[in-house]
Amino acid sequence: MKTILCYGDSNTWGHNPDGTGRYPKHIRWPSVLQNELGQGFEVVPEGLNGRTTVWDDPVRGEHRNGKAYLLPCLHTHKPLDLVILFLGSNDLKSRFSVTSNEIAQSVEMLVNIIKKSETGPNLGSPEVMVIIPPPILIPENAPTISYLAPELEKAIEKSKHFSEQYTMVLSGQCHLLDSSKYISTSKIDGMHLDPESHAVLGKEVAAYIKKHIFTE
Repeated sequence: MKTILCYGDSNTWGHNPDGTGRYPKHIRWPSVLQNELGQGFEVVPEGLNGRTTVWDDPVRGEHRNGKAYLLPCLHTHKPLDLVILFLGSNDLKSRFSVTSNEIAQSVEMLVNIIKKSETGPNLGSPEVMVIIPPPILIPENAPTISYLAPELEKAIEKSKHFSEQYTMVLSGQCHLLDSSKYISTSKIDGMHLDPESHAVLGKEVAAYIKKHIFTE
């Protein structure tokens, strides 16, 4: 049995872009991944709304800091064969004032924590896979929210560079899957995934794992 930890934010938790709450379990991409991999794998979802890479959130709480909870989480679920990181979008919030390159470097910090964690089989290192988040979009209702547009436009521009910056910073250090090649965020809120994107992402992650990580 191989254990896979999916460590992410609201798009791993399963936030519905229409604001009605959480998708049913079978819709969320970690569940799709579990179904695609089948027997012999256990997929553990660890998604938290608002989770950042390494930043304490002064508005939504320090517990949103992905770095702070990562090591306890790894030790909770060890031994782990693979850890999948799907983070970075919440770092785009204006209160953090970071560039796309700095966000990629923050993900790199998390990758290094995982590699040094001794939470893999026989106290080794788990495999690490980073899903590069898709760019965010201007939501359909943005014109009705006067204060949102200026800051959102900055975040959108930064998110367009995720693919380039994550690849530049992380190539050779971990497995990389650029989600923007397969999915996009919902037009409803511009940030979260619709059910179709969850399904596609889960299947693409499974295909990558079978081809590049656990090939037997």
